[in-house]
Amino acid sequence: MSYFFGDYSCKLDVKSRLTLPSALKQQLPGAGKEPLMIARGFEKYLIIYTKKEWELKLEELLKLNQYERENQQFIRHFTRGATEIEPDAAGRVLLPKLLCDHAGIDAQNANEIIISCQINKIEVWEKSAYDAMLANEPADFAALAERVMGSKGKGAGNE
Repeated sequence: MSYFFGDYSCKLDVKSRLTLPSALKQQLPGAGKEPLMIARGFEKYLIIYTKKEWELKLEELLKLNQYERENQQFIRHFTRGATEIEPDAAGRVLLPKLLCDHAGIDAQNANEIIISCQINKIEVWEKSAYDAMLANEPADFAALAERVMGSKGKGAGNE
C-alpha cells in the first residue's frame, strides 16, 4: 500500500492538465508513471487513488446490496465520472471537465489548486474551497482527536 504525505500548491494549464509535483511523484507507484484513478470527493474536491486503492473501494461497493435504493444511489454518485488518468512524459495528468466542474476548478481562469495528501488518497481542491475548509478547523483539535482516536488503543505511542 502506498502512503502519501504533504500539501502542494499548483496551477492547471489551459488544457486542464495538472503537473504532479516531483515530491509527490516520488511517493506514487512507479515514481508517478503508473495510471491513477480520479473521482469526485464527498465535498467540492476530487480524489486521486492508486489503481490498487481504487480496486479496494470497488470491492467494498460490491459487498453492498444493490437492490436497496440507497445503496444504488451511493454507488452511482461515488463512481460518477471516475476516470483513469495516466501521467504523460512530462508528469502531467488531464483532469476531466465533469470532475473539475464538481470541484469548482476552472483551468481557463488559471485557478490555483491545492493537492492535499491524505494517507491513502490524494485530494485536489480549488484553493478558495480548501481555504474555506481549513477555516472550519475544530476549535479544539485535541478533543476531536480524543473522540475519534481515543478508543483505538491504550498505552504509549498513540499520538
